[in-house]
Amino acid sequence: MKRVLGCAVVALLLSTSGTVAQFKGSNELKPSVSESMIRPAGDGLILGFFDPAKFSMRHNFSLSYSTFGSNSMSLGVYTNNLMYQFSDDLELQADVSLMHSPFNSFGKQFQNNLSGVFLSRAELKYRPSENTLFSIQYRQLPPMYWLGNGYYRPSMFDGIDRYQGDIH
Repeated sequence: MKRVLGCAVVALLLSTSGTVAQFKGSNELKPSVSESMIRPAGDGLILGFFDPAKFSMRHNFSLSYSTFGSNSMSLGVYTNNLMYQFSDDLELQADVSLMHSPFNSFGKQFQNNLSGVFLSRAELKYRPSENTLFSIQYRQLPPMYWLGNGYYRPSMFDGIDRYQGDIH
């Protein structure tokens, strides 16, 4: 009787120890945002927090030519989309654009007013859960794109990105 009771206790202990070990193995902890951003030096990061593997760039170039009446103009826009993903929940994006008018019939001053480098979009996204997203965004559009011309007036139903194309 003692032997059967001892075997039953040993069998019970062995069966419950396996279930506890499986439970602990499936409960993985997700690192916090601050732990994902700052890591100790020596693991391939630049300045201790910049991981080149989490950085990406996309490029877009748009060239247009318009004529209206006795005037004409060409406009080129190069946009560089920079994205850095700090963690699975936190991401930063920026669109830096270079605009240049290589030819127009309006004169040099008009051409100089159109040309330049500007930050067309900057966005910080934070997703604390699957169904929640916080987004802070800055946009700057050059006057050429929101003033329109004498024949067409943009409306609020037009996309704000119509000059940029789909680069997201």
